[in-house]
Amino acid sequence: MIYLVTGGAGFIGANFVKYLLGTHREIQIVVLDSLTYAGNLGTIKEDLKDARLTFVKGDIKDSKVVDGIFDRHPINFVVNFAAESHVDRSIENPQVFLETNILGTQNLLDAAKKHWSTGKDDHGYPTYKAGVKYLQVSTDEVYGSLGATGYFTETTPLDPRSPYSASKTGADLIVKAYGETYKMPVNITRCSNNYGPYHFPEKLIPLIIKNILEGKKLPVYGDGSNVRDWLYVEDHCKAIDAVVLRGTVGEVYNVGGHNEKKNIDIVKLIISTMRQMLEEHPEYRTAIKGIAGQARNDISYINEDLITYVTDRLGHDQRYAIDPSKITAELGWEPETKFEDGIVKTIRWYLENQDWVDEVTSGDYQKYYKQMYGKR
Repeated sequence: MIYLVTGGAGFIGANFVKYLLGTHREIQIVVLDSLTYAGNLGTIKEDLKDARLTFVKGDIKDSKVVDGIFDRHPINFVVNFAAESHVDRSIENPQVFLETNILGTQNLLDAAKKHWSTGKDDHGYPTYKAGVKYLQVSTDEVYGSLGATGYFTETTPLDPRSPYSASKTGADLIVKAYGETYKMPVNITRCSNNYGPYHFPEKLIPLIIKNILEGKKLPVYGDGSNVRDWLYVEDHCKAIDAVVLRGTVGEVYNVGGHNEKKNIDIVKLIISTMRQMLEEHPEYRTAIKGIAGQARNDISYINEDLITYVTDRLGHDQRYAIDPSKITAELGWEPETKFEDGIVKTIRWYLENQDWVDEVTSGDYQKYYKQMYGKR
């Protein structure tokens, strides 16, 4: 099995690469990543020592780069994580989201169709090699916003509310169109909010952890009542691989964690959990950055006084909640990690890996790329 994993140096993509290498023996992986601010080669530097992994720096919009990968490697599966993914950034600069998320997806589909096609059937539809599939990793944000009750299902109408979610919706639709028009073997997965190791600290959970360690205020949009369904990233990786290997061609699968939480409750839980962990494990206090006027071992500042409410995000969706019963019924996948357990594992990872946080927030990860690959 040869996987092309685009965005494989980003948060979910890197976790997926680690999952594949740890789960499948007979496997080859080609990672394609343009190494933007959220794509850190240092995240997979230990994995790069594995002869089963090849890294290519490039953009999914670049047809020469993508075609070159298919020319050099007999790809079985394309798993597309590559995307601009931060809602706030999409509000500031929508165009780059449309270009990467829609046109980049279309470029990947074209390359896969060209290299996997074996001819045409009696009706004029393309035929394809056996054992190939394109999987688009999408988001529950394409469904829009829920009220106080109900869940997103695979048949929920698409109703994006931000430039980011609109770009992901456009990508989903072009994948579906290639499946219908060209009979390409495709799947789409739509997941709820992921959390876990290697998450760039602009998103809620890693940002709150980082700010606590730096003694900074903890920004909460609006009144903090917005609800998200949280999914531990390793559980998501297992779901994606199940869909790649066993999902019915052409189907969409929702992947959710059964972990609905208000944003303000998440922040308060992180505060109390970190305070307890730092009390019970003084060795973790080395992660505290040194707060002005505060003794290094004094953690009394870690309390809810750090919370500050800020102007709400434009078009902020009120609630997301996923119904994953289809993937459970068809593929036997279920979320395994309760949020209360996953958040402890996540906080512990960040406390133990502050070098990684410092590297990605400073831009020093680019130095690793230059050391490994020079100017190529």
